[in-house]
Amino acid sequence: MSKKEVSMPTKYDPKKTEEKWYQYWLDGKFFEATGDEKKTPYTIVIPPPNVTGRLHLGHAWDTTLQDILIRTKRMQGYDALWLPGMDHAGIATQTKVEGKLREEGTNRYDLGREKFLEKSWEWKHEYAAFIRKQWSKIGLSLDYSRERFTLDEGLSDAVKKVFVSLYEKDLVYRGEYIINWDPQTKTALSDIEVIYKDVQGAFYHMKYPLVDGSGHIEIATTRPETMLGDTAVAVHPKDERYQHLIGKKVILPIVNREIEIIADDYVEMEFGSGAVKITPAHDPNDFEVGNRHNLERVLVMNEDGSMNEQAGSYNGMDRFECRKQIVKDLQDQGVLFKIEEHMHSVGHSERSGAVVEPYLSTQWFVKMQPLAKEAIQLQQSDERKVDFVPDRFEKTYLRWIENIRDWCISRQLWWGHRIPAWHHKETGELYVGLTAPEDVENWKQDEDVLDTWFSSALWPFSTMGWPDESAEDFKRYYSTDVLITGYDIIFFWVARMIFQGLEFTGERPFKDVLIHGLVRDGEGRKMSKSLGNGVDPMDVIDKYGADSLRFFLSTGSSPGNDLRFYWEKVESTWNFGNKIWNASRFALMNMEEMSYDEIDLSGEKTLADKWILTRLNETIESVTKQIDMYEFGEVGRTLYTFIWDDFCDWYIEMAKLPLYGEDEQQKKTTRSVLAYVLDQTLRLLHPFMPFITEEIWQHIPHKGQSITIASWPEKREDLHFEESAKDMKLLTEIIRSVRNTRSEMNVPPSKPIEIQLKPHNTKTLDQLERNGTYLDRFCNPEPLKIGIDIEAPEKAMTSVLSRVEIFLPLEGLIDIDEEINRLEKEHSKWDAEVERVQKKLNNEGFIKKAPEKVVEEERAKEKTYLENRQKVQGRINELKD
Repeated sequence: MSKKEVSMPTKYDPKKTEEKWYQYWLDGKFFEATGDEKKTPYTIVIPPPNVTGRLHLGHAWDTTLQDILIRTKRMQGYDALWLPGMDHAGIATQTKVEGKLREEGTNRYDLGREKFLEKSWEWKHEYAAFIRKQWSKIGLSLDYSRERFTLDEGLSDAVKKVFVSLYEKDLVYRGEYIINWDPQTKTALSDIEVIYKDVQGAFYHMKYPLVDGSGHIEIATTRPETMLGDTAVAVHPKDERYQHLIGKKVILPIVNREIEIIADDYVEMEFGSGAVKITPAHDPNDFEVGNRHNLERVLVMNEDGSMNEQAGSYNGMDRFECRKQIVKDLQDQGVLFKIEEHMHSVGHSERSGAVVEPYLSTQWFVKMQPLAKEAIQLQQSDERKVDFVPDRFEKTYLRWIENIRDWCISRQLWWGHRIPAWHHKETGELYVGLTAPEDVENWKQDEDVLDTWFSSALWPFSTMGWPDESAEDFKRYYSTDVLITGYDIIFFWVARMIFQGLEFTGERPFKDVLIHGLVRDGEGRKMSKSLGNGVDPMDVIDKYGADSLRFFLSTGSSPGNDLRFYWEKVESTWNFGNKIWNASRFALMNMEEMSYDEIDLSGEKTLADKWILTRLNETIESVTKQIDMYEFGEVGRTLYTFIWDDFCDWYIEMAKLPLYGEDEQQKKTTRSVLAYVLDQTLRLLHPFMPFITEEIWQHIPHKGQSITIASWPEKREDLHFEESAKDMKLLTEIIRSVRNTRSEMNVPPSKPIEIQLKPHNTKTLDQLERNGTYLDRFCNPEPLKIGIDIEAPEKAMTSVLSRVEIFLPLEGLIDIDEEINRLEKEHSKWDAEVERVQKKLNNEGFIKKAPEKVVEEERAKEKTYLENRQKVQGRINELKD
């Protein structure tokens, strides 16, 4: 390839590139798992996004991290499967579809169940297409040939199998319980679908009169509308104030029903009056008390949150309107004697935002204690346990499952997995099975559907072909290697996948769980519509390209922590991409007509060649290790430093010496090093920035089809030169020091200056003399003097490095007072270093506990720091004389 044949534009344009390469990858089927028995499987299943709308920044972050892992493992020679799919998202999707129907002037009841489901499937197909388009824009290397949906036929079979199996094991049951009820969507919610918010409310203090006329008993409530369903007043059995009242009756105001005063340990004697109203149909604790005392359950509300006929004159009123009216009526009757303002935590539906109502309802439940016991035992086994990253989240997970309650799995929806249970029309008999009863005309299927999380909990194995345990994908790719998800759904999803995976496959569903935080705005606030601070990832991609967004998201935080979004940081990753682009253009322009197969690294190498190859080896080792540890932020810093500083700012500049020189053999070797390092660097960077790396890689003449299936770089011992790396470190320190001094003194790089170098020993002297060419090129000395016996000039800028002193005689260009001031600051720096290291060495605990090697290193530092301080002090004294 000759210089004139390089067709790379001066600036990288992602819009012209990204769609082209994504289609190329799909056409080449590079993302599809091969099933090659010679390769080790590596599996990730995507956390399925809901088909309710478009992906947000959290999805982009989450999937980018997964893509980095899967691309890396694919390049490392694994049979890598990243299985895509989407979730039907029962309540969320049904709410969206019903909203659309309202706009059209109709509702689901007008349509009927079958027509409504047709509309829901239309919604699914429309939004699934949106999501796939967004996946492609982000550049996700998903195996679309295996895409699944939680309502597809195979997953529906798995759901039925699990439900029936749990029922047969007596782990699924149907019963009347207090559940969380969303009056807006008219469905049950699980505990973790309820968001608690602090709301300004009140304690309403009331007097319930004793039937015998001997007085009254005081109670307080935050929900006076529920008193219409009271069936008892409870006191603690040891409360001396009320011993004489236990067994007596009071008149329930408004309703005028007689209810008994009972004794129960549930009551807290110290709280309030020590007496509480018991409403078994509207409070979970009261429900349990009611069970212990065989109390009637009086339900006073309808499913939509309005009052029912049991509420008497309040029948038909909204629950909150009823509250206002009943408060007024109780005040008029003299029953309500005090209203006390009270800030309290109130449950709200995660989906609709409605205030959740504790509500007596017949629902389906999963017994969680037996399942939780297995999951807890799993974590006690080092070989079989699920490893949480960071490990602090294991405690969060265990704390929840150790105190778990039964899971309400039925939902009063139409969009979802219909519960495989039938009720006999005449006898009321219940039948649960994989298929309908034979005389189906005499049976009616349960109207409810299953909680979305019930099917999502099976995702790692139901997507692989289970319950057919002979399915090839299930046998080969289960269990999966890692799950990447946010800390906000550890309970919703992670825990439930572990329960179900253990119960039905006998294995953990994934080896590792990598937990990340939330994407927040620059001020640390959660992104939301109400704040108007949300950022659409597609807008970011349109402005800066997918690679810029990916690199920012993947390297902007450490595991488990939140990520703050800054447009400026995305722009800086865009600049990084252009730096890579420009360096690649230079490399390609200087490869002449050499093809990749002609790379020859056997020739005589310059110091810069040896150094960059050594730094490449170190970078390969570091990046590979850090990816395996999920330390993506560290990978980003490692790659950024290597590419920007080492490769672009140093090596390319140094490579120009032989490239523009007369030695043809050295030119060829440097071209080979340049091409090799560029190729290997692109491979390391590819999982993070797939589009730009593919575009550049395709300009390098080689036989490979795509960088996506190129082999992952490995350290080469034959290209590792430890001593050369040390030599280069010394040179770069000198060059930086000279450049800094020039900058401080406003001496332009183009102006030649005298430079004197005084090495500390003959070894350093030899190093400097051998590599004087670089000092001539980058320091512009006139003349350059190197010698152990050099005496410091009377008036000069001085820098003291670890192995050499630098003197820049700048007679006429230097302000002596300024130079003394600078040296005194340098002296203070060494003072601080001496103090720090001596403090450590004077610490008996450090000396006793630290490894001997570490202690020796600190002693060596102390010696160096003391010498450097002494030399700086000497120069100060010289200038002051």
